[in-house]
Amino acid sequence: MLISGGDPFLLSDERLSHILEALRAIPHVQIIRIGTRTPAFLPMRVTEDLARMLRRFAPLYVVTHFNHVREIAPASERACGLLADHGIPLENQTVLLRGINSEARVLKALFEKLLTIRVRPYYLHQLDLSQGIEHFRTPLSCGVDILRALRGHTSGLAIPQLAVDLPMGFGKVTLSPDFTLRTTDAGTFFTNWQGKECPLPYPEPSETDCSCPHS
Repeated sequence: MLISGGDPFLLSDERLSHILEALRAIPHVQIIRIGTRTPAFLPMRVTEDLARMLRRFAPLYVVTHFNHVREIAPASERACGLLADHGIPLENQTVLLRGINSEARVLKALFEKLLTIRVRPYYLHQLDLSQGIEHFRTPLSCGVDILRALRGHTSGLAIPQLAVDLPMGFGKVTLSPDFTLRTTDAGTFFTNWQGKECPLPYPEPSETDCSCPHS
């Protein structure tokens, strides 16, 4: 269950607690996520009382929204640290914005900084189709090229998924660089982040072989 908005952390602790209690009363709700940008623009909202209250509803994840490393002020670090110290996992969603963070070096700095404050980069979002923001949109190839440039130059933990929220309610899909060169009867040939070619042979057949195709 995702609580988004608006921003749920702009609610009072009491109101947010009431919503979480109602959700936890639903038997089939297992995981709760809260999407918030307050650690970036209002970090003082994250208090000891809020963190302690959220801890009661575990398993609960907080999804932050930092788009640039310059948004991570010392107060932001303290806010994220407070949540993490109370056992609340944090993940981040970043929107790919032309001319703001649409370079690998810029996003590498952001994603590595997020890891140091215990926030895992989760999604790099292709900008939605909305009026008035077309000048911020990038080609799909831009995000894919950025992920390719990050591979081998930073921790795998610092590389998020590139997500595209399809229009007309068709849902979310993810894209990634293709490192496959070719497939033969013997196996599949890949190229690594250095451009070196490497074969991966198929497994030998066995009585316990799975039913998935080799290719």
